[in-house]
Amino acid sequence: MQNTKLKWIYLIILSLVWGSSFILIKKSLTGLTPMQLGALRTVFAALFLFSIGFRSIKTIQGNEWKWIAISAFVGTFIPAFLFAFAETEIDSGITSILNSMTPLITFVLGIVLFSIRFNKNQLIGVIVGLIGSVGLIWEGSIINPDQNYSYAFLVIIATFGYGINVNIIKRYLQHISPMAIANGNFIVLILPALIVLYFSDFFTERLISDETVHTSIMYMALLAVVGTGIAKIMFNKLVQISTPVFASSVTYTMPIIALIWGLWDGEKFSLYQLLASMVIIFGVYLTNKNR
Repeated sequence: MQNTKLKWIYLIILSLVWGSSFILIKKSLTGLTPMQLGALRTVFAALFLFSIGFRSIKTIQGNEWKWIAISAFVGTFIPAFLFAFAETEIDSGITSILNSMTPLITFVLGIVLFSIRFNKNQLIGVIVGLIGSVGLIWEGSIINPDQNYSYAFLVIIATFGYGINVNIIKRYLQHISPMAIANGNFIVLILPALIVLYFSDFFTERLISDETVHTSIMYMALLAVVGTGIAKIMFNKLVQISTPVFASSVTYTMPIIALIWGLWDGEKFSLYQLLASMVIIFGVYLTNKNR
């Protein structure tokens, strides 16, 4: 199949999978702490990937491991904890919309770190996107006064990690198979994740007796295998057959899926938040126009 068609298929599947990830994080947090969730998500995804493609790491050369390691931490490990902590205070739907700033952040980092050229419309797009995000956070704090919207900035920090990650894959890991990149990432992350899990008080009697924990682990396992493991391979491939900005544009459609799940779960979403969301998407559109 031609890359032009294949990249759109990957984009649609990733939108559905990652759009559903936010509600899975929310459900997992009913019985797990953010530290436990982030660590378990990494461990389960690692075990799954090792079982299907461990041998692929033979294709990674010695001097490429530093980029694999950076990609692992900024694109997977750190965001897993940031999103878990964010959703302890803000709704899953809002988290997904803020995550839609990823293409915008990818573009900005491309300018700063990789000397990508830009024009006036793209600069305006960055400003518009930032205005929309401020509006979304402001309105959210009004209609949900019991939620701490300072946690929204954890999501924005995570988008910086994603932006760095896609630029690294495109610039330095383009020739390595997506399976090898994914397995390399989790070889780097498995030990830190186990250490975090050990010190998070996960291994207690509550693990055996509490049904809430069991249910949360089930949600987390689905999130890890599908939302992290399989999706990670697909995303790496998408970056390689398209561009960093196109690949990160999966965040255009993710919020639609996430909002549907959030509204189904009783989350509040106002007309002003819808307008702010549209401002963010318009800013991202301007940033990516004619790229």
